[in-house]
Amino acid sequence: MPNPAAMTDGKQISVAATAIALRGVRLFLTAGKAAADRPVAAPSQPATRNKRKQKQVVAGGKPPQKVFDMLLKTSKFNKPELEALYTMYRRLVTSAQAAAPASAIGHPPKIDGIDQSTFRDVMHNTFDLVTEEAILERMWMTWERGAAGGEGSLRFESWVRGLSVLLRGNVEERRLYCFKVYDLNNDGYITRDEMFSLLRNALLKQPGDEDPDEGVRDLVELVLRKLDVDKDGRVSIDDYRQAVDQEPLLLEAFGQCLPSKRHAIAFLKTLVNKT
Repeated sequence: MPNPAAMTDGKQISVAATAIALRGVRLFLTAGKAAADRPVAAPSQPATRNKRKQKQVVAGGKPPQKVFDMLLKTSKFNKPELEALYTMYRRLVTSAQAAAPASAIGHPPKIDGIDQSTFRDVMHNTFDLVTEEAILERMWMTWERGAAGGEGSLRFESWVRGLSVLLRGNVEERRLYCFKVYDLNNDGYITRDEMFSLLRNALLKQPGDEDPDEGVRDLVELVLRKLDVDKDGRVSIDDYRQAVDQEPLLLEAFGQCLPSKRHAIAFLKTLVNKT
């Protein structure tokens, strides 16, 4: 891998800052390989937030026919896969209900879809997205919810549409998804401040570093030179699209938000096995 210091056009970077920059570049260049080397967890066994015994779930059935027909047209899953995803969805929702604390009057909580904690568990344990909490938070925010999507939780339709992009999205869909995750304030641009926030969360302080933020700022400038195609000091979706076309490894430059090919294939195989 080329030395990132060579990209600074003669600007001197401290030894500590260079070390942080190198570590950051390796972070996004090797994220896919590291994930591919880890074992794949069974998606039907989401992690729970306590050790309370889970009640037996009777999974199966089909979503409402109208929803089912719509997803056959708008997602990249076939009928048997959608049925398997619905079984999994019901299991995840019921597990979340069983794991959540009861109300003051002892009633189980009402959960109308996949909650954020369950979503985080699946991303970690099924897709092995060992990424920063800020990235997981942004992933959760970008999946469709709201009044039509579950009022804070993921309904089945939103779950399937999100997985469709995550697992079978084309190049453009994956680019748009990653860009939305990195665009922290949803204004259509990835700014220096947003890059700094994302990379600062991802990098660890080196022993002896007096000002690790200096290294992060240098890394921001290095990455900005790659992504800011029109040189206006911020990255638009068009900038991002062109930069990723030239260097596909820049797709997840600010943190892993897509599963490795290995984990995507393993998950899809489980859908086939359930049919």
